[in-house]
Amino acid sequence: MATRVHRPREDAEFNFILGVSKVPVLAYFTGTWPKAIEPCRVMDLVVGGIADEYAGRLTAVRTDITRCPAATERYGITGAPSYVLLKEGEAVAHATGPMTIAEVRKFLDGHL
Repeated sequence: MATRVHRPREDAEFNFILGVSKVPVLAYFTGTWPKAIEPCRVMDLVVGGIADEYAGRLTAVRTDITRCPAATERYGITGAPSYVLLKEGEAVAHATGPMTIAEVRKFLDGHL
């Protein structure tokens, strides 16, 4: 995964990243249960590419559901992979499931 993707280890770190980001945040929620592992690994590559492509316009945050339960609950995440686009800490768009890089671009471009 691209080094531009932040990987918070807990909710406090997730909240810190949101607080310091001057650009919108793509919070990408992942899971470690058997049915989520493979789709999340595929999306790691897609989100990593997006983070590089949108550098300076977007902060990407790979958020493990089990490590950041408060963020997971706050944004109503019920499955993985899931995505929440945040502007100034407020959710402006949600999506769930594997997406192609073109689908992620479309999801983002409609809100950036």
